[in-house]
Amino acid sequence: MVRGLLGGLAALLLVAAGAFWWQGRAETAFGGEAPALPVESAPEAEPEGLPSADADGLTGVAPPEANAVGREARRFNGLDKDRDSRISRTEMLSPRASAFRKLDKDGNNLLTFEEWAVTTVDRFKSADNNADLFLTREEFATTRPKDKPKPKPKCSCK
Repeated sequence: MVRGLLGGLAALLLVAAGAFWWQGRAETAFGGEAPALPVESAPEAEPEGLPSADADGLTGVAPPEANAVGREARRFNGLDKDRDSRISRTEMLSPRASAFRKLDKDGNNLLTFEEWAVTTVDRFKSADNNADLFLTREEFATTRPKDKPKPKPKCSCK
């Protein structure tokens, strides 16, 4: 511990000696004093040609018209498939129809609970090895989500 304190004190002394050496070198380079730099005086009169704060007779340039399509207009145009500036019920429901068709496995336009919960139903069926409609602890353990692999480092560090 004493060595650390002595090392720190020595480092501070070296830094102080360097600062004094640098300051003494700067004074001798300029002959004992730093030269005085010339100072220019600022103009006292105000420049002419600048507008005053009186804006009674002044008119500015008109801002450009906003013709960019906004967020709501883009959303509306995305649903208005026939471009008649009206959205029908069919157009409004069309994005959901494709998702419905993916879930409607038998194609009867009726969505049963099993079709809606198809992922869970398929997982249950694949885990129920003896087809008794019950899962034992061992069968349930097979439904555990797979661990995501850790990404490999991109560098070739060794």
